[in-house]
Amino acid sequence: MQLDNGGLHKALNLNIAENVILLFQPALSPQVNPIERLWQYIKEDFKWINFENIEELQNALTKSLNKLTQKVVAQITGWEFIVNA
Repeated sequence: MQLDNGGLHKALNLNIAENVILLFQPALSPQVNPIERLWQYIKEDFKWINFENIEELQNALTKSLNKLTQKVVAQITGWEFIVNA
């Protein structure tokens, strides 16, 4: 699990399963956070769209997320340093 190391994202008491590896990214470095790249990919579908209400946006986002395959997510977020961790 990659953690963004933000100042507000600290836990004093955290139980971590044995099969989970914590990978801390440098503070203030969203460019190495895979979720930022995934959101950038998703937001491409929403350029120049004005939604009438929040429900319309939620429905469009749900459709966009449901189209994502494991392969696409891996291609977008699978940087070598993460895969090798």
